[in-house]
Amino acid sequence: MNAPEPLIPTETEIVARAEALIPWLRERAEACEKARMVSPETIQKFQDAGFFKILQPKRWGGYEMHPNVLNKVLMELARGCPSSAWNVMVLGVHPFEIGLLPTRCGDELWGEDNTRLVSSSYAPFGTVTKVDGGYVLNGEWLTSSGCDHAAGGAFLGGRVQENGEQVFRSFWVQRSDFEIIDDWFVVGLAGTGSKKLLVKEVFVPEHRSHVIAAYDEASHGHVNNLYKMPFFYVFYAAVSSVLIGMARGMVDLYIEHMVPRQNLNQAVGAAVQDPFIKNRLGEAYAKILGATSRVLHNTDEAWSYASRGQLVPLDLRIRHFASNQFTGGEVFDAAHMIFKKTSTRGVWLNCPMQRQMRDLLVGANHITQNQDNIGDLLGGHLLGNPLPKANPFGVKV
Repeated sequence: MNAPEPLIPTETEIVARAEALIPWLRERAEACEKARMVSPETIQKFQDAGFFKILQPKRWGGYEMHPNVLNKVLMELARGCPSSAWNVMVLGVHPFEIGLLPTRCGDELWGEDNTRLVSSSYAPFGTVTKVDGGYVLNGEWLTSSGCDHAAGGAFLGGRVQENGEQVFRSFWVQRSDFEIIDDWFVVGLAGTGSKKLLVKEVFVPEHRSHVIAAYDEASHGHVNNLYKMPFFYVFYAAVSSVLIGMARGMVDLYIEHMVPRQNLNQAVGAAVQDPFIKNRLGEAYAKILGATSRVLHNTDEAWSYASRGQLVPLDLRIRHFASNQFTGGEVFDAAHMIFKKTSTRGVWLNCPMQRQMRDLLVGANHITQNQDNIGDLLGGHLLGNPLPKANPFGVKV
């Protein structure tokens, strides 16, 4: 079922919509944290702005845009409210995954309402059993961000024995097939509403599943050009983009804090004349700019292949996937550098800088920012080592 051709905004227009929401989101960030979920009003704002359509296939009314459009939107939104931006990232990247599945899935999800959203929990917490015609899922899947708003269900990750080997699959599960357990009590990103999903003896038909790391002509040869981008890469880059936005928000707040401040105990007087404050801010900003440039450049480089209908070469996939995972550590370090120069004012719970810092702490701890393990893989690749047997590139070793 084809939806009417949507009126697609330009990249400049949709990124400007995100930037315009920053003050509105900042005003509501504290309430979002206390509610431990993004409000329906905020989600509707994002729907109206078209953020969830950026990676949605045109067949179902989406925009099917360059992945950097979503990345740039996330970099703006996270300046205002990291938790709200995190929901846009998770709920906004799954339309891409639907684009990888048989069109039957998109028809089932969006045939009656093409605004339905899908959340996820990829870590294989539960169990999966292969049965005739599909799979049976059981167990608990943690940290499903934005699940309260996901009328379209969730993608759940699981390992299953197939043809004598263990395969990591993603399964699209209907909203009626799981229960949401409110266990999201955390130190940061509390507003994401990343609650537990409880699944009991749920059958998922074969067409609603795919090998999540698969990347070859068999898995991607038939899809539209946007979806020739590796899914893992698109997802990981989106997480990195939210973290960059959080760090940019920290810079925004720090500048607002420092411009009127006077150093009463130091000869320099105005804080803007303090050489240490200026140095820390300049170095932190340079780190954030560097991370921003890398994520956008990597995506552009991959897009130069996908947009021509080609698969992204393995060497580029490794370098992009790996180097983006250093983003969280780098921008957290940058934000922490300037947070340490807020002195006592930064520690009060009514100071937005401490919330921005806590949100960044938790976001940088996400599995997509595992710079330790991925540094070993990238370094080994550069030195000519073969890929490990278990790798995220769909390569059998």
